[in-house]
Amino acid sequence: MSKDKQYTLKEIKEHNDSKSTWLVIHDKVYDVTKFLEEHPGGEEVLLEQAGEDSTDSFEDVGHSTDARELMQDYLIGQVVESERKNKKVPERTTITAPQSSQSGGLSGWLIPLGIAIAAALVYRFLIAPGNNA
Repeated sequence: MSKDKQYTLKEIKEHNDSKSTWLVIHDKVYDVTKFLEEHPGGEEVLLEQAGEDSTDSFEDVGHSTDARELMQDYLIGQVVESERKNKKVPERTTITAPQSSQSGGLSGWLIPLGIAIAAALVYRFLIAPGNNA
């Protein structure tokens, strides 16, 4: 089958069992029938999504780069343009860790250290000499 072939959602929906298992991920159509027994999450996971758009479920799991590359072996085409959810099909989705709102590094401890040194100097030269009189 040509990877440029286009399928309607109705055609895809017909492939929803262990004899013919198709999934839609980012508007691309994958025939994962031969992958059912190899899927690390078990074949049930794929069969639950068979014949449907599985993009959200696929992304929620956070598949590895290797898994995303392996998908290309099962690519058989695309959803017809008029039925696509995402008009632009992404090349690859990356997951990044959230950025911390706290500042770290040098400024994280330098400011408190400077305040402590200033307080020690004020005490040493202004407050302590007055107590010796």
